[in-house]
Amino acid sequence: MPGEGWRTPGAQPAQPLVSARSITVVLAGALTLVLCLAMVLITPPYVIISPGPTIDTLGEVQDEPLIQISGQETHPPEGELRLTTVSTVGGPGYPATAAQVLRGWISSARTVMPREAVYNPEETAEEIQHSSEVQMASSQSTASVAALQYLGHEVPTRLTVAGATPHGPAVDVVAEDDELRWIEVEGERTEIVDFPTLTGVLDETPPETTVTLGITRDGAAEEVEVVTMSNDEGGSLLGIYLLSDADLPFDVSFVIENIGGPSAGLMLALGIIDLLTPGSLAGEEIVAGTGTMGLDGEVGAIGGIRQKLAGAKRDGAQWFLAPVGNCAETVGYVPAGLTVVAVATLDEAHEAVAAIGEGRGEELPQCAE
Repeated sequence: MPGEGWRTPGAQPAQPLVSARSITVVLAGALTLVLCLAMVLITPPYVIISPGPTIDTLGEVQDEPLIQISGQETHPPEGELRLTTVSTVGGPGYPATAAQVLRGWISSARTVMPREAVYNPEETAEEIQHSSEVQMASSQSTASVAALQYLGHEVPTRLTVAGATPHGPAVDVVAEDDELRWIEVEGERTEIVDFPTLTGVLDETPPETTVTLGITRDGAAEEVEVVTMSNDEGGSLLGIYLLSDADLPFDVSFVIENIGGPSAGLMLALGIIDLLTPGSLAGEEIVAGTGTMGLDGEVGAIGGIRQKLAGAKRDGAQWFLAPVGNCAETVGYVPAGLTVVAVATLDEAHEAVAAIGEGRGEELPQCAE
């Protein structure tokens, strides 16, 4: 028998069943798999705002004109007036993955924000969707009235309730289709003859003020009390979405799908004006833009301006109409080759597009870089 330390001639030394390198490879693969699953399955409490599609308001959606006007001659233009949108992931019902959040942090065209900074934690996905749809309906109605008034048409208008801000002070106080007739603040009553009259009163009303609204509900006059909300631009808000229940001189309707919110108002109004006037307002240029539209012609600030700039450039625009109130947010985020023109009213926006169409765009006031 061979002694200890001897081996049978020709025998091979014992080899381990698994090498250290194999173990390292397996562990690294397992760790990578775990990390990949975590990036897909973990949903951090963040919202990612990305550039969404842009849509030509003078073009077609599924072979139908986006803006449809009946009973009036229209003039198909050659240029494009594109409304801009954002794509949002991370809200109720649509959680963002860790991978999406990481891409959002890396990308200069995306913005990552804490969920509570964007959404009310009490709001459901259904409530957010409904609110967005109501805002779009209101935006379309207001754009129609503002555009036709700008063109000199008389448009008798009543303000009716489309809904209330979810979990806001007007919930269960006002109802859909209520007509607003007057507002009373600290004993002073003002007849609501138009939207600017209402906003003028609210601009001078401190937040958390109890105001009385005179409404017509189902044909009967009633009075309701609402505690106002704070308006970031000063004054108060009622927390109510309003529709311009207008007697238009002819029919104006829209084919818009899967887009919500109020920010398409400016470009819709410009599209209506362009279709109803001879010639091509923008010439052959592609002009994009954004902004809420007031019945008084004022252009209001919106969210996601940086993403909308990126989307506009991606889709071929060289010009962008931005609300004056958003100009500060554009600094450092304007894509090369895109000129951002500051506008405060529908009149300024119309004149700006006309100047662009005539080759005078460089003379227009721009958001400072």
